[in-house]
Amino acid sequence: MNQTKIEQDLKKTPTILVVDDNQENLELLQAYLEDIDCLTVPAHDGLQALEIIAGSAPDLVLLDVMMPKMSGFEVCKRLKNDPKTSDIPIIMVTALNEFGDIERGIDSGTDDFISKPVNKLELLTRVKTMLKLKHLSDKLERTLAYLSEIEKQAQITKAE
Repeated sequence: MNQTKIEQDLKKTPTILVVDDNQENLELLQAYLEDIDCLTVPAHDGLQALEIIAGSAPDLVLLDVMMPKMSGFEVCKRLKNDPKTSDIPIIMVTALNEFGDIERGIDSGTDDFISKPVNKLELLTRVKTMLKLKHLSDKLERTLAYLSEIEKQAQITKAE
């Protein structure tokens, strides 16, 4: 991997997977996110979200908690327990506000919460923060891989 490739990867538009079984909520979240330079991908339930992520991992997941087929808690737990997807930030979007529900979300591995009804400013602020953190994490990972490659090349050169 060369430095130019690293720089190109870091300039790509972030992808946000928006998961909600309610079409109106899904459209509202996507409309709010139009203020951010990002690509939004909709999913209507947890199973569809997992299928989309298996094909192409997003930079962030906005995940409704209460959905048919598979709850947001279960989706989150599966993503966080899989080494391939564990570093994807997840923000749970929930109307639940009982402490037990928050504790369950934390136990499932969520990175943050947003309560319904969603406040646009709060959503954009939290999304931007998570995307910055993801960007820095990705940059660090790529830099470490680049340094490791340089070290290997130096050892090969040294051995010759």
